[in-house]
Amino acid sequence: MSLSVLDQLNQDMKQAMRDKDKLRLSVIRSVKGALQNEAISLGHDLSEEEALTVLNREMKQRRESLQEFDKADRDDLVEKMQSEINILTEYLPAQLSEEELQSIVDETIEETGASGKSDIGKVMGAVMPKVKGKADGTAVRNLVQQSLQ
Repeated sequence: MSLSVLDQLNQDMKQAMRDKDKLRLSVIRSVKGALQNEAISLGHDLSEEEALTVLNREMKQRRESLQEFDKADRDDLVEKMQSEINILTEYLPAQLSEEELQSIVDETIEETGASGKSDIGKVMGAVMPKVKGKADGTAVRNLVQQSLQ
């Protein structure tokens, strides 16, 4: 049986403390805090799916920060953010390849009967639950837009 995300984070936090890995410890504490805040706001323990949603939100924030730091030529912060993203990636499910993602997008376009750019929202709404945690929303949006042109 695989460990829940929270159990895995707790184990890894203890290991990071033993290893004196400050960056890993900082990322794990940040993610655990986000998970606990979400559990408090929802009023119940998080399901694995809800935990994945929080992890994806944390990943998205770091990717956006990475882009901003890159634009500002802050290489020191870019490197730190990339390291945080690498650590967070360990807790997310394996990402879909572009071919797998394209196949899901094509299938969904067929299912929804989408035919043009005006249907992007409808297709996105149907694709996202299928790829939850396994693909970046921006990549999905780009594929949907290309496919509907």
